Amino acid sequence: MTSVLGHLNELDFPKGLRNWNSCSPEHLFDAPVVDDIAEDKKPIAENIKYEARSARSLFIWTDCDREGESIGSEIRKVARGGNQGIEVKRASFNNTERAHILRAAQQPVNLDDRQVNAVAARSELDLRLGAAFTRFTTLTLQALGPPLARSGPEDKTNKTISYGSCQFPTLGFVVDRYFKVRKFIPERFWSIKVIHKRDGMDVAFSWRRNRLFDRAAVVILFERCLTARSATITKLEKKPTSKWRPLPLTTVELQKLGSMYLRMSGKRVMDIAESLYSKGWVSYPRTETDQFDRGMDLKKLVEKQTQDHAWGRHAQGLLNGAFKQPRAGAKNDKAHPPIHPVSYVAPSSLANDDRRVYEFIVRRFLACCSEDAKGELTTVEIVYGDEAFFTNGLIVLERNYLDVYPYENWTSSQPLPRFHLHETFEPAEANLTEGQTVAPGYLTEPELISLMDANGIGTDATMADHIDKIKKRAYVMTQSGPRDVTPTGTGRGRGRGHGSDSTSSRGAGSSGVVQRFIPSTLGVALIEGYDSIGLETSLSKPFLRKEMEIRMREICAGTKSRSDFVQDTLEQYRAVYVRASQQQDALKRAAMKYVFGQEV
Repeated sequence: MTSVLGHLNELDFPKGLRNWNSCSPEHLFDAPVVDDIAEDKKPIAENIKYEARSARSLFIWTDCDREGESIGSEIRKVARGGNQGIEVKRASFNNTERAHILRAAQQPVNLDDRQVNAVAARSELDLRLGAAFTRFTTLTLQALGPPLARSGPEDKTNKTISYGSCQFPTLGFVVDRYFKVRKFIPERFWSIKVIHKRDGMDVAFSWRRNRLFDRAAVVILFERCLTARSATITKLEKKPTSKWRPLPLTTVELQKLGSMYLRMSGKRVMDIAESLYSKGWVSYPRTETDQFDRGMDLKKLVEKQTQDHAWGRHAQGLLNGAFKQPRAGAKNDKAHPPIHPVSYVAPSSLANDDRRVYEFIVRRFLACCSEDAKGELTTVEIVYGDEAFFTNGLIVLERNYLDVYPYENWTSSQPLPRFHLHETFEPAEANLTEGQTVAPGYLTEPELISLMDANGIGTDATMADHIDKIKKRAYVMTQSGPRDVTPTGTGRGRGRGHGSDSTSSRGAGSSGVVQRFIPSTLGVALIEGYDSIGLETSLSKPFLRKEMEIRMREICAGTKSRSDFVQDTLEQYRAVYVRASQQQDALKRAAMKYVFGQEV
C-alpha cells in the first residue's frame, strides 16, 4: 500500500514559450503543451513505478469525483511505466463506513476515462486562456508605466495582471455590486401604520400593501381609514409552525456560514477543515452532497459526541429517542457524504480557530439529527377603511435543534392580547409614515459565494481559492460592515394619536460584522475596460465559464469529445481575444480613468 499527494502531473508550455517575449500571446491558443510529472512529485512517481514492478494488480482508492478520477489516471500511467501488464481497478465509494468500504473492495470498477478527459480539457483551457489573456492584459497596461509597471531596476514588485476564467467573473460580481451602490438613487415612499392598545400592550398592525411610492395615493387611502374610524377583525388564526433544522453540510455552505458566523474567510475555513480531515476528526470537507446515505450509521457518530461537556447532553438525548434521520437535500455528487464529525476531539486541545470550525461542524451535524423547532403562530387581520392590516404573534414551544445550534435564532414575540373574530375597535393610533429606500451593501463573502455557486463559477472546492486570488492580486479590498441591515426609513406621524418615528430593526441573530468586498481602482479598470470593448459576451460575466462547465458535463456523459470541446471553446475565446486586441485602447482608457485618475 502506498499513497499520493494530489495530482502527480502538471501542464505547461515548452520551456521556449515560457518567456513572455518568446511569442505573441495569441500564439498560446495553438502552442504545444507538455504534460509531465511535477518536479516535487517525482519521488512519489518513482515509488509507484517501483511498487508496480512486483505487483499483479493496482487498486486505486482516490476520491470518486472528477479530480480523483484524473489523479487515478496519472497513477495508472506511472504504474504501467513500471509494469505494462498490471491490472488496474478503482474502488467506488462515497463514505468510510466499514460495510461500505468492504463492499467497494469486493466490487471494483474501471476508471472513468470520460471524467479524466473532462479534467484534462479544463486544465488545458485554463492554461492556454490564463496565459494568453494574462500576458495580453499585463503587456497592454504596463505600457502606461508605473504603478502598473515597475518604476526601475530596483523595483522587484510583481506587476503581473493575471486573468483566469473563474477569477474575472468573480471580480465582475464585486464590481457590479460596487456600481449599483455608487449609482443608487434613493426613492421616497409612504406607508400607513396602525397601533391598538389592549391589556396594557401596544399592538402594531402592518399594512398589507407595505408601502407605495405615490404620496397622494397613500394620503387618499389614509384619509379613508380615518373616516372609517373603526377597524374590524376579519381573520383570527392560530396554527402550529416550525423552523426547519438545517440540511446536511456542503462545502459551499461551510464557506458561507463560516464567513457569516465564524468571521473567517472561506479560504481560512477550508484550510482548517482540510487540516481537521487530515487528522481524522471530520469527513472530507469538499463535497456537494447534502443528503446522508441511508446505510450510514449516524447514531454511532452521534454517540462519539456524548462525552463533550457543551453538546454531549444533547447528543445523549438523541440516542435516548430524540434522533431524527436528517433531511435530504437535492444534491448528491456520488463521491462524498456531507461534512460531519468522524471522531471526537476535546475542543480545548485545538487551536482557537480550529476549535471554532470543529465545533460548528459538530453542532451542525447534531442539529441535522434533531427535531425541527416547534411553535404556535397567531395571525390577526383587520380591515380599516378599505385597507387590510395584520399582526403576528409567535410562541416557541420546543426549541429542539436550536438547543445545540446557537448560530440561528427563533424567539417568541410579545404575546398578543385576546381578540375575537368580527369584533370592531377604534385604533389608538393611525400614522402616515415616510421613508426612503437605501442602497444595497457592498458584496459580502457569503453573497459572493452564492453568486458563484448559482452561476457555475468554480467548484465547491475552488471557490474560496478564486476569492482569495482576487484579494491577493489587489483587485479587491475588504472592509468590515454590519452583516444585515434592513432598508427602511424614518417616519413622520400624521393623523389619530401622537406621531412617532418608524425605524428599522435588525433581524434576530444578525448582529456583528462581516467582511465586504470593494474593488480597487485596478479591479474596476479591468472590468470596465473589458466591458467597454464591445464584446458579445464580456470576460467579466459568468456566461462563458458557465457554458464551459456545461460542456464538461457533456464530455462526462459521452456526448462530446475532449478535442471538440477544447477547440470549440478556444475559438470562442480567440474571437474575444482578437476583439480585445483590436480595441485595447478601451482597456487603456479605463486604466487611465481609474488607476491614474485621468479622463482620456
